Amino acid sequence: MKVQGIEGMSPDRLQFEIQRGGKFVFYQYAISVLVMSFRRSSDVYFIPAGESAITKGLPWSLISLVAGWWGIPWGPIFTIQSLVTNFKGGKDVTAELSARMTQSPSPAAIAAKA
Repeated sequence: MKVQGIEGMSPDRLQFEIQRGGKFVFYQYAISVLVMSFRRSSDVYFIPAGESAITKGLPWSLISLVAGWWGIPWGPIFTIQSLVTNFKGGKDVTAELSARMTQSPSPAAIAAKA
């Protein structure tokens, strides 16, 4: 899993952005194929303070709306769960990645581990 949105950011700058309210999130999406349904997670995204996490999750919600409903019974269940998660701004994993940052010297190393 990659971390999107930290390209070219120094570790100090990233830490500063997190202190200002930036966060790391991932989004969920559902896909159904005939009778099989899957719920998957996107890459991790860095959302700077002041930016909308909901807007970043819209493509994943759209995938779920178009491709998620078709498998019964799990398609509708996974689709609704994904939409709820995404419209709450995604799943916040800032604490987990911040803990990794204190152990790893660079954002590239963090992205490689995520």
